Amino acid sequence: MLARVLYSLLNKLQVVEKLAESRPIRRAAQITAYAITKAQIAGQDASRRVLRSETLKQVRQEASHVPRDNGQMGSRLKRVGDTFISEVKEGLKDGSRHLKK
Repeated sequence: MLARVLYSLLNKLQVVEKLAESRPIRRAAQITAYAITKAQIAGQDASRRVLRSETLKQVRQEASHVPRDNGQMGSRLKRVGDTFISEVKEGLKDGSRHLKK
């Protein structure tokens, strides 16, 4: 029953306009817009870092070469793994610096 009442109230233009003019609703909308914008910026920054990362470059380079034997493949994978681990550690340090600010 409560759901029907809320549904009918929220479908009335005058009620929605009054709610939109209230300070709490405006503030909630501002906070939501801020959070979405911050998340978009953080996502773009993360994708830029991934595209510039040495691990991605190394994976692309290694994938373009077909190894002749399995020993070569193992050493290549080890190098890619080492690069990945060092970038993750660097990212964690960078992230902790951002949190301290």
